[in-house]
Amino acid sequence: MTLRNTIRILAAAASLSLLAACATAPKPLQGSFPQLTPQQAAGSVPAASPVRWGGRIVETQPKQDRTCFQMVAMPLNSSGRPQRNASDATQGRFVACRAGFYDPAVFTPGREVTFVGQVEGTDTVRIGEYDYKLPRLAADVVYLWPEVREVEVVVPPPGPYWGPYWGPYRRGPWGWWW
Repeated sequence: MTLRNTIRILAAAASLSLLAACATAPKPLQGSFPQLTPQQAAGSVPAASPVRWGGRIVETQPKQDRTCFQMVAMPLNSSGRPQRNASDATQGRFVACRAGFYDPAVFTPGREVTFVGQVEGTDTVRIGEYDYKLPRLAADVVYLWPEVREVEVVVPPPGPYWGPYWGPYRRGPWGWWW
């Protein structure tokens, strides 16, 4: 094996390890959790076992000693973040409460949050004219995900005139040259 091949193998191994590091959950969200959805928990309150649920905020309600978040539950990806492309595949709603003050100006509707905690009962909330039974989560971890800005990338079409400084014909300050 030559030095060049050894370098290529080491570079490939390093890039694979970096990709693997990106796929793991943040430290506060790590662990093994049952595959219990909020929709399933609303039907019957399970024994107190830790769960990891996440989704998009509907409403943030600060109270005297805690803050409660009403959430639309979404499936989580391998890192514990709510899946973006699953906006129609909700898993119901839930309420997560945590001691302390969480600012509603930061935890705004639509933001993605993941919680780790234990199911401690149900709450009934009114959504329109419907009384909705939601599982209540006593959260140990509140993980607010950073907002992701989507960028549209436009690739110029192939051809002799790709742009003013691209392609086989280049335009200088005094006209076209090649």
